[in-house]
Amino acid sequence: MKIKNFRQGEWGKIRAFFTLITNEGLEIKGMKLVEGSKGFFVSAPQEKKEVNGSTEYYDTVWIPKEIREPLNELASNEYANPSSDMPKSEPRQASLTEDDIPF
Repeated sequence: MKIKNFRQGEWGKIRAFFTLITNEGLEIKGMKLVEGSKGFFVSAPQEKKEVNGSTEYYDTVWIPKEIREPLNELASNEYANPSSDMPKSEPRQASLTEDDIPF
């Protein structure tokens, strides 16, 4: 497994977005590194669905248990020691001010 396009930043509990490349060459976009109460973990890409007026999120990729721990370690290591060829994203602002509006 390899990580491609690792974008660090702070979006709530999300610390990074990245693309995962499997040993077979399959690219999975939309992976997330999340900071939880017990440390970092990888979250699969999700799809938003509205069911009976409530919004729910469903994983679009299932990560087997035997792959999850090495993947968590790989992404955590990339976060701690970012490669020089992967750009760092700026954190999003929570709200706009008058200075942010271009007109």
